[in-house]
Amino acid sequence: MNKRWGSIITIWAIVAILATVAATSLSFDHAITWFGAILAGSTATVSLIHLFRAKPEGIVREIIYVGGGSYLILAVASVYLFVRG
Repeated sequence: MNKRWGSIITIWAIVAILATVAATSLSFDHAITWFGAILAGSTATVSLIHLFRAKPEGIVREIIYVGGGSYLILAVASVYLFVRG
């Protein structure tokens, strides 16, 4: 699992960047819509990485880590939107 933390942290960083861009440049309704797409994209990215590697071991754990971390990042961005709003 230690080797896979690089891809997990990279996906979290991309989610954080996309959430920041969406929260600062879009209206409230559009940003919330994009948050759902960002979360779905992060989970799909883990699935695609495993599809191309053709190694299924650890996929569930990685999906949980990426999904949970992405959800937390987007929850913080949502709180920012509510406070800004």
